[in-house]
Amino acid sequence: MNYSPTTKGRPIYLDCHATTPLDERVLAAMIPYFTYRFGNCASGGHVYGWEAAAAVDRARAVLAAAINAAPEEIIFTSGATEANNLALKGVAEAYLDHGRHLVTVQTEHQAVLQTCRCLEAAGLAVTYLPVGPDGLIDLTELEQALRPDTILVSVMAANNEIGVLQPLAQIGALCRERGVLFHTDAAQALGKVPLDVENLSVDLMSLTAHKVYGPKGVGALYRRRRVRLAPQIHGGGQEDGWRSGTLAVPLIVGFAEALEWALEELPQTNQYLGGLRDKLWQTLGSLPGVYLNGHPHQRLAGNLNISVAGVDGASLLLAMQKVAAVSGGSACSSKQIKPSHVLTALGRSPALAAASLRFGLGRFNTEAQIDEVGQKTLAVIRNLRGESVISSGENAYENNYGTMVVG
Repeated sequence: MNYSPTTKGRPIYLDCHATTPLDERVLAAMIPYFTYRFGNCASGGHVYGWEAAAAVDRARAVLAAAINAAPEEIIFTSGATEANNLALKGVAEAYLDHGRHLVTVQTEHQAVLQTCRCLEAAGLAVTYLPVGPDGLIDLTELEQALRPDTILVSVMAANNEIGVLQPLAQIGALCRERGVLFHTDAAQALGKVPLDVENLSVDLMSLTAHKVYGPKGVGALYRRRRVRLAPQIHGGGQEDGWRSGTLAVPLIVGFAEALEWALEELPQTNQYLGGLRDKLWQTLGSLPGVYLNGHPHQRLAGNLNISVAGVDGASLLLAMQKVAAVSGGSACSSKQIKPSHVLTALGRSPALAAASLRFGLGRFNTEAQIDEVGQKTLAVIRNLRGESVISSGENAYENNYGTMVVG
């Protein structure tokens, strides 16, 4: 395919952790279910309903196979945010007789953090684990955080800001040993790294389509058969009562189509994106006072997150608008003028955390685009700095995680 979401006169799109462009092959698969195959899959008395139900069944099987689950363990939702809410609130409500304590991580997506705060307001206890300067949790600290009344651990697979991949297999094994349920928000990881719920000992996994070149507005929650949930949306009893509401058949079809292409092309895509990412880092990292955020190689192939010393964060983002579509942190909270909670958790100063750029590279980006963005970003930084002197306090972090290895 020779498709690019960037058109003449618009900035180069490098924000694929916020969302990805819809793959034209996915759109083609969806169109019939917007037009002549428009039936409601709950309508069991005619061919329109049968067609829709068959399409949903096939999509459910595709998603299940992608993570080594059974089709009946897949619950379709409106996205990963709803899946996270259903997982955390659903378990908390269903297991109140077992315990009232959850464990998560300070660098989680707000869909998890805000849900945990909601549960705290309802009387449950939540432990928020710190991370090291590389963004990884300490497994010993996780083990020490587990209590007799702990019912759930929630740790995201791939961080949406710094791309760091947490050690899910070790976390899952620890949870299984202690009899604690394990949930992971895999919205950023699906279709980018292998996911196997059996090998990882995962009990609940949140998924979404629009991070993998699929449509917005559809996601899923994997729920291991033995896990009880309290439904959060009631109504017509769809999804075996776990999540009521008429299923969005075209979006579900698109989800499965996007995932199939992502898995088929995963090795070459990761190799390609890793090369582009390292090329961009070699350019930007050559400038003093530009620091890599997150583990140098235990990260998504298409992720590059940097902090820039000696510049104002708001000015940096404003200047970058003419260069490329990038984010200064989590896209879901980008309207809030405050340093990223992920970067501050790594130990970055407020100034460095505010002056950060997240480059989310995608399959449609080209080497020429990366060259252009690299050189123009250097020019932006130099222009903003002028004759500014970078403080020694900011430079103290320069040698940590400054070399990236192709993941």
